[in-house]
Amino acid sequence: MQYRDLPSVEAVLTDLDDIIHTYDRSWVVDLVRSQLKTARELIKSGDQNIKGQDIADGVRDSVKWLTQPVPRQIINATGVVIHTNLGRSPLSEESIESIKQAAIGYSDLELDLSTGRRGSRQAHVQQLLSQLTGAEASLVVNNNASAILLGLSALAFGKSVVVSRGEAVEIGGGFRIPDVLLQSGASLSEVGTTNRTYISDYERAINDDTGAFLKAHASNFRVEGFTASVEPPELVALGTKHGIPVLHDVGSGCFLNTEDYGMAHEPTPQESVRAGVGLTFFSGDKLLGGPQAGIVVGSRSLISVLERHPLARAVRIDKLSLASLTMTLQHYLLNESEKKIPIWRMISASAEDIKDRANLLKEGLEVHSTVVEARSPIGGGSLPGETLPSWVLAIHCAETVGGADRVLNNLRMCDKPVIGRIADEQVLLDPRTVLPEQDADLKRSLRLALSI
Repeated sequence: MQYRDLPSVEAVLTDLDDIIHTYDRSWVVDLVRSQLKTARELIKSGDQNIKGQDIADGVRDSVKWLTQPVPRQIINATGVVIHTNLGRSPLSEESIESIKQAAIGYSDLELDLSTGRRGSRQAHVQQLLSQLTGAEASLVVNNNASAILLGLSALAFGKSVVVSRGEAVEIGGGFRIPDVLLQSGASLSEVGTTNRTYISDYERAINDDTGAFLKAHASNFRVEGFTASVEPPELVALGTKHGIPVLHDVGSGCFLNTEDYGMAHEPTPQESVRAGVGLTFFSGDKLLGGPQAGIVVGSRSLISVLERHPLARAVRIDKLSLASLTMTLQHYLLNESEKKIPIWRMISASAEDIKDRANLLKEGLEVHSTVVEARSPIGGGSLPGETLPSWVLAIHCAETVGGADRVLNNLRMCDKPVIGRIADEQVLLDPRTVLPEQDADLKRSLRLALSI
């Protein structure tokens, strides 16, 4: 096709009569112009295979893309329990219902029904967090990065914050502890070495400008071998002696003992509070298993400083996330996390049960496949290097047209998209991260993907 052969805007619109009658004409026209511009650029680059119908088809694809619900629900068969690219932790049915109830009409978000006066959106969640962690007070904001930024801005603006060199880390998405300190108006005072830091290192760093000690979760990496670090009780004792608050980022917000599930110990907010830490920070959407949120628990005097800071308004939690978080915390209060919270249902599932589900998924497939042992990582910057025993359905694709890449692409394109992984020209599907109620949809999508 040459430039002169390109259809006019009106000519393309005649092929889009159904769309024009369904959607606003003005933005459909914009899409047509955009497609024509793309076609001109392709012709300029030497592409002679463009057809007039391609313009209309491109507009239809764009309309479909713009008007479909997003994010789309997918089936996570990767085996990664807390998958950052897939939205981290799925919510319990009760949490989803609480979101619906908060969204469907008005609510008592900031109203005290007992008095009829203005209330705090934090009131109920504060009581739950105090009950679960033992902390005097708490504050919930929109994510953990905001929580740490707020804490440092409120307590250490214009001062130095002492951090172990091994904890001045980047924890994903470009979120670096030194950069957060800079944005908060505090300065970084690194002590110790990458692998070994002692309490004496912290003590030598103290001066008149010291605003806080910060202990940070190592997130998605760990240092092994010749190592030493300072635990919270020891750091609290030093902070108390010199009147310096200790801030502790425990990262994933795990309320349960991970050793009970065959994994390494993950620091919990409860342990941090018992150690006397001034402020403990953690996420709502990792091992806590709730919505995106940043949670701060600690002493009432320090929490009140954060509440009064202007930044608190800018990073406050929205009503839908607050409703979901409240219900998630209630699951812990009622001792039903393994039954209700999806990620703990996944973590607590036995390898034998997962093997049985993988075998059921294999039944009736007309391709060579096997059920083999595997390991499921926790992911999401939690428990770095820790995995759970699992079984996966391995679909052998060496002789399949297009190979494993084609099968995986077909799975992603299904009405119920499935995300798996590839190893040794095999598509691997791990039922550990598929909720049992999704098994039927997974099997239908798999059969469709293999038949295309």
